[in-house]
Amino acid sequence: MSNTKRLSDIPFSVLDLSPIVEGGTPADAFRNTLDLARHAEKWGYTRYWLAEHHNMPGIASSATSVVIGYVAAGTSKIRVGSGGIMLPNHSPLVIAEQFGTLESLFPGRIDLGLGRAPGTDQLTAHALRRDSRSDGQDFPEQLAELRSYFDPSLTSGVRRIRAIPGEGLNIPIWLLGSSGFSAQLAGQLGLPFAFASHFSPENTLPALELYRQSFRPSEVLDEPYAMVGVNVIAADSDEKARWLATSLQQQFLNLIRNNPGKLQPPVENIDELCNEFEKAVLHKQLGSSIIGRPETVKEKLQSFLDETRADELMITAQIFDHQSRLRSFEIVAEIIKKENNA
Repeated sequence: MSNTKRLSDIPFSVLDLSPIVEGGTPADAFRNTLDLARHAEKWGYTRYWLAEHHNMPGIASSATSVVIGYVAAGTSKIRVGSGGIMLPNHSPLVIAEQFGTLESLFPGRIDLGLGRAPGTDQLTAHALRRDSRSDGQDFPEQLAELRSYFDPSLTSGVRRIRAIPGEGLNIPIWLLGSSGFSAQLAGQLGLPFAFASHFSPENTLPALELYRQSFRPSEVLDEPYAMVGVNVIAADSDEKARWLATSLQQQFLNLIRNNPGKLQPPVENIDELCNEFEKAVLHKQLGSSIIGRPETVKEKLQSFLDETRADELMITAQIFDHQSRLRSFEIVAEIIKKENNA
């Protein structure tokens, strides 16, 4: 099946991990997050999502709902949401109340993206969940419970527990995945699906295919809607973009070594920092990253769209210098604007 979509035909969005850079603090990270969100709104991005990670010295968005409220309060029209909330870490009632509160405060602007991974290591997962049984296997049941708090008609019998605020609110729920499990579940339930190609590129096409094949129309969607996350590190030259990208590569290198840390400044030669095995893992996990000057990025983004047939692309960029990070997202916005005017 061929795809004739151009970049200007689809929405573009932002995934922000609220990076804490070497020499910086979480407070700095949040200020930068809000600044990027305001720019993203001005540049025409559709949504701005924040990710739940725990016990990560370089990621500030662990209390995801709180940061969503901060970003939504500091912007006026961009949709703000979670990419994602890791549902097994929480009681569905608490998430229904938190997002019911957010939607009540910022009506029509809140998205609830849900994942089933812990977003952290096993020890931290245990500290979060306090219950060894909650390993993500009961995710479909948790999801059903959560959805029924927003829409009590989804469950039968007397509802003794209600989510106030939350009940009766229409908050779009997305399923997030880096494998096939959530792809199939999203398809069966007729929900929109977001795939983490930015760290799981080899699973992207199989998961999207599974989603589309298993899709059943629902009250939410008549046909599949797939958003794909992708690392884009853009600069005014290929050389500068490759240099900026070494911060992301160092971040993954530290994860491979089980030594997560703050986002590091760029280095001249990433190959000097890693052995052959680590280089192979980096290539595997970051293989779909788009790095380069505007012309390079445009060409690679179009190829990525042709390959995935995505309905929306969500751009993420772990860049050490905040101004360079802003510029990277601005370049993507400029590419789409020029396409629109072409």
